[in-house]
Amino acid sequence: MTGFTTGQRKLMLFSGRAHPALAEDVARELGVHLVPTTIRDFANGEIYVRCEESVRGADCFLIQSHTQPVNKWIMEQLVMVDALKRASARTITLITPFYGYARQDKKHLGREPVSARLVADLVRTAGADRILAVDLHTDQIQGFFDGPVDHLFALPTLADHVASRFDPGRLTVVSPDAGRVRVADRWCDRLGAPLAIVHKRRDKEVAHQVTVHEVVGDVRGRICVLVDDMVDTGGTICAAADALYAHGAEDVVVTATHGVLSGPAVDRLKNSRVGEFVFTDTLPDPAALDLDKVTVLSIAPMLAHAIREIFHEGSVTGLFEHA
Repeated sequence: MTGFTTGQRKLMLFSGRAHPALAEDVARELGVHLVPTTIRDFANGEIYVRCEESVRGADCFLIQSHTQPVNKWIMEQLVMVDALKRASARTITLITPFYGYARQDKKHLGREPVSARLVADLVRTAGADRILAVDLHTDQIQGFFDGPVDHLFALPTLADHVASRFDPGRLTVVSPDAGRVRVADRWCDRLGAPLAIVHKRRDKEVAHQVTVHEVVGDVRGRICVLVDDMVDTGGTICAAADALYAHGAEDVVVTATHGVLSGPAVDRLKNSRVGEFVFTDTLPDPAALDLDKVTVLSIAPMLAHAIREIFHEGSVTGLFEHA
């Protein structure tokens, strides 16, 4: 079936073309089929969308992760939301496992945009009622959208994987910079491990230019778990891992929710001394890596659970209170 009903309400699940494998996994967890949708590109690059079933009065959930090419998939998502709105959907929840432009959440220099806010405005204007996202780059992005935002965390999924492979007594959780300390603290609470911090300085004039200076905390002889929300080009995280090894770490495990993996990332991961890179499947790229040291964990069960809670007017926050 393409949806399930509760009383007079009907849930319908849709997917864009950015990451159909994840959408299929979520549908399987929910016990539904994705609603058939015609999506194609015109010769000039414009996108055409048509839902093949009536959505009148339905609670519609649209999955679209902002993978590469980011601008195309954001536009496709907006067109799909507009189509659902004009077809008289009761509610539209946009599920963005990876939220594009999240790193542009504030002005670092004069005359810069706040693009994360712009994306939220576009989504709201298109007709979305609610956003569900996974590990936003900063919490403040939740305030950019004029409506409910459900912020999911991959920490339980990632941390449980690490705990199943290593003795927690040998682990040290490491924040790759001062900005991730709060997240690293949550990891420490869950794993019962001490905290260390890699102090770095970023050149604001040069993208991805990072100099690692020192490690704050004792990592000698420890298995270090470097925690971050994303790995893009891999420069920052691999440099942080090198600093940990230089300070006597026995092994380094990198965990990140989003494996963006742009440009030289694959070569950097391949040549890194890091023992394991652990990502979730919010983006399709990690699954394409032919590296033994890369592990990809599914977030489909978490997304499906959240969708059920929203549809049944339950508590999404309750999914993470134990964490």
